[in-house]
Amino acid sequence: MNRDGRDIVGGVLMAAIGAAAALYAQAEYELGELRNMGPGFFPVVLGWVLAVLGLLIAVPALLRQGEAVTVAWRAAACVVGSLVVFGLLLKPAGMVLATVAAVLVASLADDRFTWRTRLITAVAIAALTWLIFIAGLGMVLPTWPWSA
Repeated sequence: MNRDGRDIVGGVLMAAIGAAAALYAQAEYELGELRNMGPGFFPVVLGWVLAVLGLLIAVPALLRQGEAVTVAWRAAACVVGSLVVFGLLLKPAGMVLATVAAVLVASLADDRFTWRTRLITAVAIAALTWLIFIAGLGMVLPTWPWSA
């Protein structure tokens, strides 16, 4: 019998991330009391809630049938690659060009996009990124290669 692998993996990952966040917050921040909450109270509670919800997803999935999990390796490589490209290009090329490059790499995950659509999307997302982070929030990031 094939188990519901998606929910098992997803639930276990949720539980692990939640437990790790809760344990880290509990070790690093003061918990406080219910009437006088410390900075660690909310992250600890949210972490344990996430862990319990993850188990509530994973445990029933052990008892039901599901389809075999197929991994879209190309899509995964494109998404991870886009993060790496952005991280490597941010400082030397600036945020705008790094964003354009990252969006172009990520868009390679789907063959349905034309190059025209990819370029328009990349420019639009780069413009939104600049508007939000540089103009709106006033973050100090290199915008162009010559502005570093």
